[in-house]
Amino acid sequence: MLQQLIGAALLAASGLAFASCPQHYVEGRAPEIRNERLAKSTQELCYKVFGIMHSGVTRTPLWSAEHLTAHNLAAASGLSRENSFHPEPRLPRQQRAELADYARSGFDRGHMAPNGDMPDRESQQQSFSLANMVPQDSDNNRHLWSSIEQAVRKMAKKEGALYVLTGPAFIGSELQKVGNVLVPTHLYKVVYSPRQRAGAAWFVANAGDAKPEVLSIAQLESRIGINLLPSLPAAQKEVMLRLPKMKAGKRKG
Repeated sequence: MLQQLIGAALLAASGLAFASCPQHYVEGRAPEIRNERLAKSTQELCYKVFGIMHSGVTRTPLWSAEHLTAHNLAAASGLSRENSFHPEPRLPRQQRAELADYARSGFDRGHMAPNGDMPDRESQQQSFSLANMVPQDSDNNRHLWSSIEQAVRKMAKKEGALYVLTGPAFIGSELQKVGNVLVPTHLYKVVYSPRQRAGAAWFVANAGDAKPEVLSIAQLESRIGINLLPSLPAAQKEVMLRLPKMKAGKRKG
């Protein structure tokens, strides 16, 4: 215990802060934002089985984080879905998404920490906070992205536990809005196996006909301007975890 306290003090002195809800992150350390534009008006929010970093600029999460266990997934498998989308009361009104932002937008309210991962009613209700949502192409959300979420659950059951980071990417200068919420150009899902000490990510355009890319953690970090797993040395971020192959989404029309 004393060694842990000393270690925490040394990390704090070096400017490396732990997350407010460290149980959701590898070695208790949340991602670090490198892109100054993303760092404005951020607020960490902790929930029962996931944590997020919310952006008051985009009015979306920048990431969700889960320590996804086989035990929780076994509980989740017996839970029926109850939709309860709601604005996040802990956020200032001028920085949060509202139900009206998504109404008649043509976009789904896309979960970052998925409802299908939630082991109980309290966690499920928390997952429907708009702070955990991004405007997502409906075909993307219901087909390709759903397949990725199912693949991660299958992996977690096999591995016993995984750390998962999910979030949007906003690439380019011409970004679309629905209401006051920015629409991401891409989505990512990072999977890290502590057993194999390896990780990888899917990177997907926010479109119905998107073709998923598989990237190393290092490659994804360079694209989105976030140090996603700061507790890992650079060399380990290049060690690729084998991810299931995903088919491209269906082209509209």
